[in-house]
Amino acid sequence: MPAAVPRVLLVHGAATTARSWAAVAALLTGLDVAAPDRPCTGDLDQEVAALAGAAEGALVVGVSGGATLGLALAASGVRLRGALLHEPAAGSLVPGLLGPVAAAHARGGVAAFGSALYGAAWEPSMAPADPGAVARDLAVFRAFEPAAPRPGQGPVVVSTGGASPPVRHEVATALAERFGLARRVLPGCRHFVQHEHPAVLAGAVRALLVELPVA
Repeated sequence: MPAAVPRVLLVHGAATTARSWAAVAALLTGLDVAAPDRPCTGDLDQEVAALAGAAEGALVVGVSGGATLGLALAASGVRLRGALLHEPAAGSLVPGLLGPVAAAHARGGVAAFGSALYGAAWEPSMAPADPGAVARDLAVFRAFEPAAPRPGQGPVVVSTGGASPPVRHEVATALAERFGLARRVLPGCRHFVQHEHPAVLAGAVRALLVELPVA
């Protein structure tokens, strides 16, 4: 009997939509890939519930706020095959992480927020059409507190861009030390990895799938 095609769920963060995953998804040929637009409700439980069906039994791949939601999924009752989470928030473990982007949002709205978070490669057209979505996401991710993955989850890996600032590496270290999560560094990458270096992220996804037990 042929092995089941591995399922991959791509989860976007604040100020982006499922469109941000187009290049990565195109490189994950041969896999069962889902990249939904999140509802951006402003409620963590509702965001997790919206992803739960697609996440069940899948490798969850998230960037930024999508990685934060991946941590929440791993701590929930949803059974994950594994997770690759690029530069999530870490709550009180690294409390100053989101301060600069929150200040940018207060100063200049979505445009300033997106530029502060993702850099020059981000454009306002990449944000959701709903003008309140970013503010709701920001509130959720600033209030987020990480927890240990539930027993029985597949491996949860936190990745950091090799070119990302020290605070991002501090987050990965804090999560590894507190919860025993594995760490990976993606060479030459920064926060907006799915847009700036899709081949590196897609390669990391395929490498992790090779390491996972057969479903």
